[in-house]
Amino acid sequence: MDERRTVKVSKYLSKHLRHQPERIGLTLDDGGWVEIETLMAAAAAHGFRFTRDELDHVVAVNDKKRFAIEGTRIRASQGHSIEVDLGLPPTTPPPYLFHGTVARHLDAIRAEGLRPMNRHDVHLSADRETATRVGARRGRPVVLSVDTAAMHRDGHVFQVSANGVWLTKAVPPQYLRFPQPH
Repeated sequence: MDERRTVKVSKYLSKHLRHQPERIGLTLDDGGWVEIETLMAAAAAHGFRFTRDELDHVVAVNDKKRFAIEGTRIRASQGHSIEVDLGLPPTTPPPYLFHGTVARHLDAIRAEGLRPMNRHDVHLSADRETATRVGARRGRPVVLSVDTAAMHRDGHVFQVSANGVWLTKAVPPQYLRFPQPH
């Protein structure tokens, strides 16, 4: 399977498992799962065919581990804009986590902190390198440090998705550490 096809199938899966399952007639269960056969049939009925081998390849090679297969079912690991309960237990975070963004968002972040925007949770990274890659998708990256030890102490809840993304409802500005301007 070539890289372009892999990306195309991955984007299709993301759109319909994270954001708009109803567009192809899918109904996800409360945990975001759907039968693989149901997904493939719905996609084919809407003009986008892929094989089980292609699906397995996309799940296996996705560098962000965006999808999980359990038996005969598949779901997106996180990043939903639709209501799903991933069933992730509250988890004690490391002392600091990181968030990648771009400079044009810094004034709003200083005032309001990090908000989930069109997602259910704020996404945080365990290391600066990952946060840098996330921020770079929108321009020159700026990496913020999040004092998650203090947040956790103050009662904020954290979860970690199957693919290692840390999730929390919001990060108030007092827990953020901004890089020094050069």
